[in-house]
Parts: sequence; C-alpha cells; structure tokens
Amino acid sequence: MLDKLAPQAPDALLALIKMHAADPREDKIDLGVGVYRTNEGATPVFRGIKQAEKRLLEVQDSKSYLGPEGDGGFVKALMPYIFGDDSPLAGRIEGMQTPGGTGAVRLAVSLAAKAGVTRIHLGMPSWPNHAQILQDVGVEVVPFDHANEDGTANLDAVLGAIKGAGPNDAVLLHGCCHNPTGIDYTPDQWTAIADAFADTGVLPILDIAYQGLGQGMEEDVAGVRAVLAKVPEALVAYSCDKNFGLYRDRVGAFYMIAREGGDMDAISSNANALARANWSMPPDHGGAAVRLLLEDDGMTAVWQEELDEMRARMRRVRDRLAAADNEVPGLNLAALGEQNGLFAMLPLSKDQIATLREDHGIYMAGSGRINVAGLHQGNIEKFIAALGEVTKG
Repeated sequence: MLDKLAPQAPDALLALIKMHAADPREDKIDLGVGVYRTNEGATPVFRGIKQAEKRLLEVQDSKSYLGPEGDGGFVKALMPYIFGDDSPLAGRIEGMQTPGGTGAVRLAVSLAAKAGVTRIHLGMPSWPNHAQILQDVGVEVVPFDHANEDGTANLDAVLGAIKGAGPNDAVLLHGCCHNPTGIDYTPDQWTAIADAFADTGVLPILDIAYQGLGQGMEEDVAGVRAVLAKVPEALVAYSCDKNFGLYRDRVGAFYMIAREGGDMDAISSNANALARANWSMPPDHGGAAVRLLLEDDGMTAVWQEELDEMRARMRRVRDRLAAADNEVPGLNLAALGEQNGLFAMLPLSKDQIATLREDHGIYMAGSGRINVAGLHQGNIEKFIAALGEVTKG
C-alpha cells in the first residue's frame, strides 16, 4: 500500500536552513528562518519564561492528563490581552489550548468545515501552511490579493471577498504583522472590514500569531476587536510561539465566539471531539509556563519589557532599510518602514536571490520573503550594499 504514495516536494525553507548551516563564510546572513533574533543573532529563551519555568519546577505536582481542552488557566489568562479587560463578549467566548498556532488554525478550519463551511477566502500571499491546512481539511481555497504594489493593503480585494462570499464561505485574515508581507490593515480599514462582516454575516477566522511585535499589545489586536464587536460569531487562532519565544514547545490557543443565545455547549463539544481525534490533548509545559507568567505581575512586567525591546529593535531595522530606499533602485524599501512584524517581501527575481546567496552569503526564501530580525547593526550595511549590487541596472 505504501508504494502507492507519490513523493512530495521537500520543504524549501528546511533546505535553505541546511544550505546556510553548510556555508563556511563567517559573514553569512540568515533571513529565511521565521524566528526572532537578537543583535547578536541569537534566539534566546525569554527572561520571563525562564522565571516561570523555574516556578513551574517548584510547584507542578503532577504530569497527569489534562484533556483535549488543555490548561484552562492558560486559556483564560490570555483572554484579557486578546479581547480586552471587561470584554463585551463575556459569556459568548470559549477557548482551549492547542499545539501551537498551527494547531489553532487547524482546529478553526476543521470546526468551520464541520459547521458547513466549504470555501475559505484567503489573502495571498499568505503563510504557506494556511493553504496546506485548508486543502488537507478539504475546504476550497479562494484567493484574493492581499497587497498592492506600493506596499499597502488591498482593501478593495478583502472587501470584495467578504461581500462576494457565499452562504457556506468564511474569510481568513491575519490579526497583525502579516506573514509574509508585513502589510497590515490600518484602523480605518479594519473598521470597513468589520462593517462588511457585519453586513454580510460571513464567518471571520482571525489568526493572531505575532501580538506585541508590531506596534504594541493593544494596537496589534485593535482590528480584531473591531471585527469581534460587530459580528455575531467568529473563530480566533492564537500563537505564543513568537511573543513568548516558545517555538518548539508548541503553545497556542483557539477561541470560539458564539452568537447571542447560541449553543456554546454544542460548539465547544465539537471542537473537543476534533482536538481529541487530531492530537488527543496539547503539550502542557509551555502553556503552564505562560499561565504562571501571566498570573505574576513581576514576571508579566519582565515579559512586556522584553517585547518592547524586540519591537524596538525590529523597528530600527525597518527604519534603516526604509532610509536606504535611494540606495537600492526598484525595491521600494521605503514601504518597509510602514510595515510591521518579522517579515517583509522584496520583489527580487529568482536569479537575484540566487546571486545574493552564492556571491554574498545572504539566504532568503525563494519568494523574496525576508525575516527582518535576521538583520542588525553588524550586517545590515552589507545587506543593503548587496541589494544595490544585484538590482543595479
């Protein structure tokens, strides 16, 4: 039976990681892997998480099963940061822990499909795993253009997707720090998007993977809250991988917002059944560490200080790239200064990307996506000079 399986294309990013690791040049630059890096190129464990893990070692008294919903305290501790203090949605929200943001997206799409959704509109380009998850669950991917050529969001396209959606459709949107473009909706655009969802009744699926790494904890979910304030129901996927540095611990959360008077027991029982069939229950360690951190004012303050440092460092990188716009013809680097988060897209040809890798030791995805956190004061001038060289003429 196994001989019937056709080979699948290898993951391009994993291949890029191997090529970078094998490159002996000391000044090589890795802009491919989507993790935060310090000015020294490290991806450290957060100071606040270290404190929480030490506390967890002292107080955890069992490794017994938690069930498919995971750590309920972790799920509740995140809610004020996502939905706000004293949220008007209280009583209409249920949540559960998931294996990373990927698990949360998977559960959102699976639950939507079980509820009758057959097509999901997705702004392109998007995180590659979005389309893979949608296709694997068996829903149709309906693409629309997320970005304009000038580096701004294509509001007409997303409004067209929402207003043109059918009764069995949903629309999946990034909450902030869009991956891979870094192009977010403005507050006014989010208002128009929220109105469109309210007018049509289309189900929103909102993926929040980078809260705190764009403009701030509150600012990065203002658009999500604007949508949730106006729609009868929604699904929200959340990741702690980036903003708590818990990549390999796979820490995520999934939230269901039901209509007034809706049967939340039926909704959450279906989500639990899907989780049980997919992963039985999520890993506990990272979620427990986040819960302990958020329950302690001191550790929370340390964590928020770390997020401020990360956000400010990436903003400095973006500002330097934007200032180099005149040094690199044809790339519109100025737009990067208006965008947010870890990622940006450069309109480079495959030949230019190959030249950057082969001649300059600069590694990026074949799509032109770069991780701006891979740049720092020690390598950004080399990067700008190399861009200028490959785009010359």
